[in-house]
Amino acid sequence: MYIHLGNNYIISAPSIIAILNYEPPVSTDVRDIVEIARMEKNLVSISEKGKEKAVVICDDKVYLSPISSITLYKRVFHHLKEA
Repeated sequence: MYIHLGNNYIISAPSIIAILNYEPPVSTDVRDIVEIARMEKNLVSISEKGKEKAVVICDDKVYLSPISSITLYKRVFHHLKEA
């Protein structure tokens, strides 16, 4: 199963650890996760600056997606329900 994160980025659903909201107000913990991923060069920003809506934490990367966390969650849940 694969999940489309936006802007032609597709990842394997089983690699997803968490999908977090990145729309204001963003918690300090979520900001820290993004900053640590950035410092470790594991952050993949697939949206324009300021248009990020969700943080998707995977096994090896952290993605900033332009698609809302609710929509991404529904996509993952839909795929899991079909399996």
